[in-house]
Amino acid sequence: MRSRTPDRLCAEAVDLAREAAEEAALPGMVGEHIDAVADGDRVVTHLFACNEPGYRGWRWAVTVARASRAKLVTLDEAVLLPGPDALLAPEWVPWSERLRPGDMGPGDLLPTEADDLRLEPGYTGEDAPPPNSPVAEGMAADIADIADSEEADVVAGSPAIQPAPDRGSIAAVAEELGMRRARVLSRYGLHTAADRWEEAFGAKTPMAQAAPATCVSCGFLTLLPGSLGQAFGVCANEFSPADGRVVSLAYGCGAHSEAAVMPKPPRPAAPVVDETVVEPLSLRPERDGGSVEETAPAEELGHS
Repeated sequence: MRSRTPDRLCAEAVDLAREAAEEAALPGMVGEHIDAVADGDRVVTHLFACNEPGYRGWRWAVTVARASRAKLVTLDEAVLLPGPDALLAPEWVPWSERLRPGDMGPGDLLPTEADDLRLEPGYTGEDAPPPNSPVAEGMAADIADIADSEEADVVAGSPAIQPAPDRGSIAAVAEELGMRRARVLSRYGLHTAADRWEEAFGAKTPMAQAAPATCVSCGFLTLLPGSLGQAFGVCANEFSPADGRVVSLAYGCGAHSEAAVMPKPPRPAAPVVDETVVEPLSLRPERDGGSVEETAPAEELGHS
């Protein structure tokens, strides 16, 4: 087994290695000689400290070598490498794993992978005529009747190349139902969405634990269509912390519609005006010593 002791001539070529490092680095950025490491027979790497402020712990590595029975040491390469205590950048993480809810802004595009587990193929848009249809059997005489009844376009040529009718076709029905999409939500995507919504606005949240009632009995809840409506709905209370959010039916908050119903304020009675009563008048002295006669009581008006 060959020794890993550094070759003497290569180990002594410190000046040659320093010149190569200084040529590659900025002026004054090559520090003291740290070590000479044997990489193989007559191959030695000289390590120099790096003085650049942003590369703490990095080292200039200059590799030199010489041929067998030769005394001339030649330069192989000079690179900047991190040391054991080097300051390194964080490990690179793909953008798809760095992205978080709320990071999207106006004009941003978020591509989805072709094999995204949250999606599955939807309606492909291809219509195949039934096996016993006139088009499939090549009965040209019935093509015109099909066009009239189905509002299809008829082109010249063989019946086999006739386009599928628009009305009554699978494509037309899928278009009307909003299902003509290349990909739709898969069962995995549905479950992950449900878990995410349950974690954000579910029964185990502190708000739900302190709520007087659950959303299933709240008048502000709007149920979702489809299978998700069995467990989730949308909150429509502007004063709720979950307004406009998908909430679990087991979620709840203090803004429940029936939690604290305020009684109607009492309405004051309508004022009563009695115009038949006349206040009596009495004589009262004036400031100049005279008197003023007031209206007599109602019972005395008839005996004056």
